[in-house]
Amino acid sequence: MSAETPETLLATAREAAERAYAPYSRFRVGAVAVDEAGNQFVGVNVENASYGSTVCAEASAVVAAAGTGVRRLERIAVVCLDGVNCYPCGNCRQILREFEIDQIIVEAADGTARTHTLEELLPNSFGPEALDPGS
Repeated sequence: MSAETPETLLATAREAAERAYAPYSRFRVGAVAVDEAGNQFVGVNVENASYGSTVCAEASAVVAAAGTGVRRLERIAVVCLDGVNCYPCGNCRQILREFEIDQIIVEAADGTARTHTLEELLPNSFGPEALDPGS
């Protein structure tokens, strides 16, 4: 596991959130995903006038990692500047499941770190192992 503490990862996510593109909701989110080697991949939410085309910060961070060839992530930290208890949406939880995230760190309303396992946030999830490899 990387040497970064939850607090330092949340600080990185908070800095990223400052750069989010959220002109419609004004709900800025930043995330930082960490791979097994300790490399960090930053993401921000990017809104779109066609709301369905919006990209969440968590997905943005995972895409940044995947673009470098990473296929497994150790943890992710998420911060909302304009809300409290910023948890990944259902779609992002499934994306995190695909990359085998071990820990999800969120900033609580009081500014402290809350760490969860993916199983806590997405119990009985569907993953690659559920697919028949012969099909």
